[in-house]
Amino acid sequence: MEQGLEVALTDLQSSWNNVRHHTEEISSDRLLVRRGQAFNITLYFRKRGFQPGLDNIIFVAETGDSVYLDSEPQRQEYVVNDYGFIYQGNKNWIRPCPWNYGQFEENIIDICLELLDKSLNFQIDPATDCALRGSPVYISRVVCAMINSNDDNGVLNGNWSESYLDGINPAEWTGSVAILKQWHATGCQPVRYGQCWVFAAIMCTVMRCLGIPTRVITNFDSGHDTDGNLIIDEYYDSTGRILENKKKDTVWNFHVWNECWMARKDLPPGYGGWQVLDATPQETSNGLYCCGPASVRAIKEGEVDLNYDTAFAFSMVNADCMSWLVYGGKEQKIHRDTNTVGNFISTKSIQSDERDDVTENYKYIEGSPQERLVFMRALQKLKARRSEGPHKADSQHSTPVPLNRDSPRSLHMPSLRPSDIVQVSLKFQLLDPPNMGQDIRFVLLALNMSLQFKDLKVNLSAQSLLHDGSPLPPFWQDTAFITLSPEEAKTHSCRIPYSQYSQYLSTDKLIRISALGEEKNSPEKILVDKIITLAYPGIMINVLGAAIVNQPLSIQVLFSNPLSEHVADCVLTVEGSGLFKKQQRVLIGVLKPQHRASITLETVPFKSGQRQIQANLRSNKFKDIKGYKNVYVDLRL
Repeated sequence: MEQGLEVALTDLQSSWNNVRHHTEEISSDRLLVRRGQAFNITLYFRKRGFQPGLDNIIFVAETGDSVYLDSEPQRQEYVVNDYGFIYQGNKNWIRPCPWNYGQFEENIIDICLELLDKSLNFQIDPATDCALRGSPVYISRVVCAMINSNDDNGVLNGNWSESYLDGINPAEWTGSVAILKQWHATGCQPVRYGQCWVFAAIMCTVMRCLGIPTRVITNFDSGHDTDGNLIIDEYYDSTGRILENKKKDTVWNFHVWNECWMARKDLPPGYGGWQVLDATPQETSNGLYCCGPASVRAIKEGEVDLNYDTAFAFSMVNADCMSWLVYGGKEQKIHRDTNTVGNFISTKSIQSDERDDVTENYKYIEGSPQERLVFMRALQKLKARRSEGPHKADSQHSTPVPLNRDSPRSLHMPSLRPSDIVQVSLKFQLLDPPNMGQDIRFVLLALNMSLQFKDLKVNLSAQSLLHDGSPLPPFWQDTAFITLSPEEAKTHSCRIPYSQYSQYLSTDKLIRISALGEEKNSPEKILVDKIITLAYPGIMINVLGAAIVNQPLSIQVLFSNPLSEHVADCVLTVEGSGLFKKQQRVLIGVLKPQHRASITLETVPFKSGQRQIQANLRSNKFKDIKGYKNVYVDLRL
């Protein structure tokens, strides 16, 4: 009788397989394969070899293809690329923030697996958790909850207080690797601190490392609707300054989340593809601070009853804004704006450093009949599922006539007749680029569109904002009296000195200027505002010579103090996957006013291909002067 086969040795051919599965940068001595793609192994037997026709070997490996992207350029960008840009600023001034995702760096795969094992799901029921890890829907919710630390020892502590003395200001980070390695090295204690773009960047690293196509999305003027009625309520005082919201509804200057590509067999056909996942701890989902996956197509079509958290995601991109004037203990409606929320939804383009606008993936053209139809569909679905109680729809308010996106906001009492409405336009215009350290010069343009004389009193103010929409106290006020002849235009010049605004700035460098105008002997009021993001000069990086694997390379970093005052505690950080083994920190100390400086760093690239260097300069006066440089590293001379 022929003796059965006995396996003596198994060769997983890790190096050969990993190259073909694009995981060779993670490891070459252990097998790391991707779903839905063939791989080879070799079995060696004792005593005798394999005999076709006589011997039969059954090998079962389930990988599936529920996250398969059929475009090779998309796979390269959303799985393999280890650097990118996260868009910040405001809708009128969008700036790319360079980021080192570093999903192939040493130990990152093990840290990502450790993250799964530290989740509440694994701690409660390890067997079930491991059995479900083949589901991208399940695993994305687990990772989403573990990026923040609100329910567990997740990776990041969120902090929007402007006080970061016991941690790192979120604006200073330039990559995920240092954060994930710190979390691991401290026994999985949450790293201090993160805000939305840091949460999204860390999740992008983890998901790409696990083989799930992922990209980072920025939504400008992002709604945070706390009561689920698709209305963001904003309150203003008689000077036009925005007030702290009692309901905590806000419009974030920008908000950042992720999209992950996956099949959605748990939803009706057609709702697979890109899914929104938001790791920033805003609201709970099934008791945990996570959000998604919510189908992007479901958001666009207003199908807010589909899992998971689609209604909240819909409100971030397409809620309406209701403005209220608060005076004498009363609230007077300004108007309902259907266009404010959800602008220039952005991500990095495929194999390019350009910005890709994906707004049309999320909603139909603002103000179009189709967009309003979708909004009403979403509202009706929310009404249908909402039980009676504190969450009421906005049915008690009448809906004013919508205004154009660039129009000032017009306030009038409900009793006013059309003939009483003043026909005056107000608009702000900057005279210079808003650079940090310089005075802010602008004019208020007033235009009388009627055939009567108009006497206007205009209250102007300026206040800092946090990027989540939270207002800080006003630091500048002015009053203008403007008389306009029929169809006349006039300007009122304004200037806010650096010495006046510098001490009131938040890290986000956002200033909101506003004007509330009223005509003499008329209840009519006009509100106009403008958000300004103050800009720094960037860091310049020069690569001195050819970049070749395992050959010394010199990198010159040029930076300056943009302010007309001394700055202290200056620290330069530089990193780049495949170029530096770890983040470089250079203590600069004091920089004189307007002083320019440079340093040269030495490194030895250890990975070939397209790479990126990211740099950040911080001081006691600023935290996030950034720069980057793309570098192609050759394999040999």
